[in-house]
Amino acid sequence: MSTGSGRIDSLDSRLLRTMRAHPRIGLTELARLLGVARGTVQARVEKLVARGVIGDFGPTIVPSEMGYPILAFVSLQISQGRLAEAVRALEEVPEILEAHGTSGQADLLCRVVARNTEHLQEIIARVLASPAVQRTDTTIALSTQIPHRIAPLLTTAPTPPQSE
Repeated sequence: MSTGSGRIDSLDSRLLRTMRAHPRIGLTELARLLGVARGTVQARVEKLVARGVIGDFGPTIVPSEMGYPILAFVSLQISQGRLAEAVRALEEVPEILEAHGTSGQADLLCRVVARNTEHLQEIIARVLASPAVQRTDTTIALSTQIPHRIAPLLTTAPTPPQSE
């Protein structure tokens, strides 16, 4: 994972916004919409991929439409020195979509999906079966007020200083 020290310029921002608005767009059409050469677009995309700014080109999957309507956030307290063991156990649970190391009361915060509340309880029990996990705290999302988004960042992202 990148430290995020790189910045994007206005062309990168326009390129990324256009790619987000038209996910299936080809490089030639992208170049036409941006008013730049196809080679420029291809070079920019390759650099953005190499820098980790573009993480993937896959489709966005909506778990609720696949039979997983429950979204929960599970905080985990990990036994001292057993973080790697806990992460290995979490990787075995397909319903855990993300796990982030955190500061504060919990050591990890997981985004979890489930078919129903009983299934969520089974997932939590499976997580607690790992001796590396001391305690969990679960919050079920009732609704999504702001869905995952990136477009606002693209319009406010800091740009590199202009060369003199």
